[in-house]
Amino acid sequence: MSDFNRRNILNGFFWRFAERCGAQGVSAVVSVLLARLLAPEAYGTIALITVFTGILQIFVDGGMGNALIQKKDADDLDFSSVFYFNVAACLLLYAAMFFAAPFIASFYRDPGLIPLIRVLGLTLIISGIKNVQQAYVSRTMQFKRFFAATLAGTAGAAALGVSMALMDFGVWALAAQQILNITVDTIVLWLTVKWRPKRMFSLKRLKSMLGYGWKLLVSGLLDRIYNELRQLIIGKIYSPSDLAYYNQGQQFPCFLVTNINTSIDSVLFPAMSDRQGSPSEVRSMMRRSVKTSAYIMAPLMTGAVASAVPLIRLLLTERWLSCAPFLRVFCVTYMFYPIHTANLNAMKAMGRSDLFLKLELWKKAVGMAALFVSMRHGVLAMAYSLLAESVASQFINSWPNRTLLNYSCLEQIKDIMPAVLLAVSMGICISPIPRLALPDAATLVIMAALGSILYIGGSWLFKLEAFEYILDVLKSAMGKRGKEM
Repeated sequence: MSDFNRRNILNGFFWRFAERCGAQGVSAVVSVLLARLLAPEAYGTIALITVFTGILQIFVDGGMGNALIQKKDADDLDFSSVFYFNVAACLLLYAAMFFAAPFIASFYRDPGLIPLIRVLGLTLIISGIKNVQQAYVSRTMQFKRFFAATLAGTAGAAALGVSMALMDFGVWALAAQQILNITVDTIVLWLTVKWRPKRMFSLKRLKSMLGYGWKLLVSGLLDRIYNELRQLIIGKIYSPSDLAYYNQGQQFPCFLVTNINTSIDSVLFPAMSDRQGSPSEVRSMMRRSVKTSAYIMAPLMTGAVASAVPLIRLLLTERWLSCAPFLRVFCVTYMFYPIHTANLNAMKAMGRSDLFLKLELWKKAVGMAALFVSMRHGVLAMAYSLLAESVASQFINSWPNRTLLNYSCLEQIKDIMPAVLLAVSMGICISPIPRLALPDAATLVIMAALGSILYIGGSWLFKLEAFEYILDVLKSAMGKRGKEM
């Protein structure tokens, strides 16, 4: 990989990672505050609605945006055609959700859901306006643009959500937070990104991109429906509180994973697409991504598993301790998500959206079987079934790259195993600390400090390649900054 391309990728990753850390950091603080102010039932109610908005959101985010990024010679005609198509599709989706609101509320026997559904459904229209701008930023690697847009939306939404919660607006505080977040995000992105839709439209261009994009759209739709089906079942068979504990258990590992995974996904896909004519370069990018993401994710997830109880008790209070088992399961589940992403991005970049769809069908067949076996055995059993599906998906996702890039599943396991074994050893060493019965804050500080010493020291002792690579990147960045000063 040339130095220029490496600098572009690292610069893009830095800004995307900074944007995600800033946004997710603010969101995490606000989530803690709202969890202290609102009852678990309020979170459960919003979770029920976002099941439906999340599924419809796939029609906005999936397929066409990726097609614009992957297409080598995409121009203004392509971007404008997709923009008008997206806006029209989002208006139709919102209309469908608006008129379906009474039926959804009837399904859950809660008439109060009707206005919430109709208000939160507006996020679909706003997303349709923003989607092509996002694709333009990703394709041109201008990830600094995301930084201002996302932080402005997150900060404004945070202030509104907390204020409304303090004024006893209940579930509407969460709804208003979501609406304002995406609205401000979209406005700032439009003000900072120069691209604007032109008065042009080509059905022929749209059809050519649909040939690639529809497979990714269907894949994303299957994945979202499958994931949301769990929440639908929990909300129907069990209680809103059970759903709230399930969601909160997911939230902490999601906070860590989303920052890294979204950054890798946003930067790696356009970078790989740019080099799709050279499988060896794509393989090199993918292998570096697999090693580095596993090195970063493994200690974070194992540390969260070991510190689950004091972490939840400190941040969310005793009443949320029931989500600790879910937190542990989801930490293990999400540990390898960036590796899934690297495998799938390689296939997308090579233009093989057909393989992407086939893999999704296989994974969902395995997942549905696990779900239906577990759904009658409790909410925690359903979480474990997702873990089982994630392990199976690791083998399924890596299978095509055995021939596409000559990078097999066994090679990937060998690449990540040093970091995983070191992280698990570190987690075992720090897990007895909560038994000392110290204050939760002191417990977490001691665990974090000792865990860092053990992991970084072990990386240096055993000369882990990912550790040395990260050190090299940091030294290069610091050297460059020193020269500029």
